[in-house]
This record gives sequence, C-alpha cells and structure tokens, in this order.
Amino acid sequence: KPFEVDEVFARLRALLRRVDKAVAAGGAAIDGPDGVVRAGDLHIDPGARRAWRGPREVELTRTEFDLLHLLARNEGIVLDHATIYDRIWGYDFGPNSKNLAVYVGYLRRKLDVPGAPPLIHTLRGVGYVLRAS
Repeated sequence: KPFEVDEVFARLRALLRRVDKAVAAGGAAIDGPDGVVRAGDLHIDPGARRAWRGPREVELTRTEFDLLHLLARNEGIVLDHATIYDRIWGYDFGPNSKNLAVYVGYLRRKLDVPGAPPLIHTLRGVGYVLRAS
C-alpha cells in the first residue's frame, strides 16, 4: 500500500516510546504505601485525583492532574516533549505545538508559592522535569 514516510516514522517513534516507557517503569518513583505520590511538599492522591502543595489543596483539571502526576512519578527524570504528549494525550501534536507549554504554565501558576523554589523546570529544547529541591 502507499504510505507517508512521516507517518511511518511517527508510528515507529510511538512504538519505541512505549518500549522505553515499559523499561523506565522499573526506575520510576513508586507510590507510597498509602498510594500517595510525594515530591518535596507536593502530595498527590491518584485515587481521589487530588493534589496539595504544602497544606494548600490545588484545584486541577483532568489534564493538569495527569501531567503533574506523570512529572511527580518521574521526579528528577527529564521527560521529553514527545514522551509527555504520548503519555498524556496519546499522540504527538507535532514540533510546532505549544499545547504542552500552555499546560505547564497553568501548573506553575497553580503550584508555585512565593519564596519557595519552583517545582517544574524547563530544559530548553528537551522537555520538563519536576525537582522538589
């Protein structure tokens, strides 16, 4: 059948990310015994879909929660744009998409506390990482 080379490469990248995800799962942060993911003063309860920064509960949309949970479970690990797009939205929006940057901005506005270090860091041209310290 005729096919688009770009589509074949996109499908191969998606397959490789799934393999990388399965391999990386062994190194990802494990939920605590109560199921809560902790990173510094950030606490995420995936079962209840609730998150707190210190004593303050943070109201998050579905996508914001999923993105924060992904970053927190992989604390200290840089996640590239393609991996985040695949894990949160199920596909890559393409190199010109600003969708991810918009959601990271939403999270930063909701999470960052004056006087406290930011949680989410940008590695320009690579991706994002959550660092609690």
